[in-house]
Amino acid sequence: MTYKEISKEFLDKANVTIGDTIKVTKEDISYEGILLDRSEDAKDAYIVIKLDSGYNVGVNMESATIELIEKGDKPKIGFEGDKIEKDPNKQNISIISTGGTVSSIIDYKTGAVHPKFTAEDLLRANPELLDLANYDVKALYNILSENMQPEYWVKAAESIADDINNGADGIVIAHGTDTMHYTSAALSFMIKTPVPIVITGAQRSSDRPSTDAFLNIYNSCGAALSDIAEVTVLMHNTLNDGDCALHKGTKVRKMHTSRRDTFRSIDSEPIALLRDGKVKSVNLPYTKRGENELELNTAIESKVALIKSFPGIKSDIIDYHIDKGYKGLLIEGTGLGHVPDYMVDALQRANDEGIPVVMTSQCLYGTINMNVYSTGRLLQDAGVISGMDMTPETAYVKLAWALGQTEDVNEVKDIIQTNVAGELNESSSLKYFLN
Repeated sequence: MTYKEISKEFLDKANVTIGDTIKVTKEDISYEGILLDRSEDAKDAYIVIKLDSGYNVGVNMESATIELIEKGDKPKIGFEGDKIEKDPNKQNISIISTGGTVSSIIDYKTGAVHPKFTAEDLLRANPELLDLANYDVKALYNILSENMQPEYWVKAAESIADDINNGADGIVIAHGTDTMHYTSAALSFMIKTPVPIVITGAQRSSDRPSTDAFLNIYNSCGAALSDIAEVTVLMHNTLNDGDCALHKGTKVRKMHTSRRDTFRSIDSEPIALLRDGKVKSVNLPYTKRGENELELNTAIESKVALIKSFPGIKSDIIDYHIDKGYKGLLIEGTGLGHVPDYMVDALQRANDEGIPVVMTSQCLYGTINMNVYSTGRLLQDAGVISGMDMTPETAYVKLAWALGQTEDVNEVKDIIQTNVAGELNESSSLKYFLN
C-alpha cells in the first residue's frame, strides 16, 4: 500500500485497507466507495475512493471521519497461473513502462489502478497479446508524464539500447500522453535504431468503457513487429475503435486534452495506419528494419528554456535566462517567426555571449521565414536561428540535444538546420494543414 505517514495512520486507526468499502465524511459531505491505491507521488494527506458512479475522488483527510462499511477482498495483482513460457517461433518484444494510464493494471474487484506490472500482469490483462509475440516487460519509472526530465530520456534510451543488444525484435514504451511527443523527439535524436521503437499511451483509464488502452498497446505491439524501424508514436486515428495511426516521433503533437485521437502529425501525415495488430496502409517512406546499425548518442544539455512570445512580453525575460546561466533559448514566436523588435538587443546579447537562440512559430503548421518582414531580418542579424518547420517542442528537444554535441553556436546552427530524424521537411505543403 502506497499510503504512508498521515494517511496511513488515519486508515490504520479505522482498520481500513485498499479494497474496503468505506464512508468518508467531511464538512457535512459524505463519500462512499472503495478505497483505491494511489500514485507514489500523491500528497500524503489524501486518499482515493472509487464511487458507485465509476469516478474516482481524492479526499483530504484533514477534519474528516472514516467509517468501514465492508471489508474487501485482498487485491490480486499478478498473473494467476503458470509462468508464461516463450514460444521459440515468435519474435520478442520489450515493453518498457514509464508510467501513465496505458501501463496500469486494473483489479476489477476493487477498481484499483496499479501502475506497476510484470509481463505476467500485462498478459493476464491483455491475453490477446500472446498471439503476437513473446514479451519482456519492465517498469523503468512510475511517474506522471509532466514529471519527465531530460535525464530520464537518457536512461530510457540506454535501456532501449540494452534490450536491442539483448535480442529484442521491437520496443514498445508505455508513456503518459502529456509529454509523449517530447520523449519521442528525444529518442529520435538519441537513437539510430535497427528495429521499431513505438511509444504509446492512453487517454482513457482502463476501467472506463471508452478506454483506448488495449487497442493502442495491441497495435503498438503489431507496429513493433513491423518493418518500420523508426521512433514512432501510436495512438487512435479517430474517436472510434478502428485504426491506430503511427506517427513519426519528431512530427507529432498532442492536440486535444481528452480526445482519443489527440495525437496528430504536424506538417506531415502518419507513416502508417494499423488495425488488428497489423499494418493496414503506409503513407510515407520509412527506414526499414535492419537498415541501420544501433547507434546511441545521449549527450544532452538540460538548461534550455522554451519562451513563448506574447503581446506585452518584455525583453528582460531574455536577460533573466542569460543571467541564470541558460545555455540555449527556444523562442515560440508569432507568424513567420517574430518577436517584438524591442527584444532584438537582448537577443543580440545572447548571441554575443555564445547562447544560441532558435525561432519557431506558434502557428505549428508551415515554416519559419524571417526574410519577409523587417523584424525577421533584424532577428537574423542578431544571430537568431530559424527552426524551419519544426514544432516548438521538437525544436526545443533538438536544441538541447545539439548543445550536448557542441557549445559552438555555428555548429549548433548547422545541427538545427540539418535533418537528423525526419524533423525537417524540404518544403511545407498546405495539404497537411489540420489534416
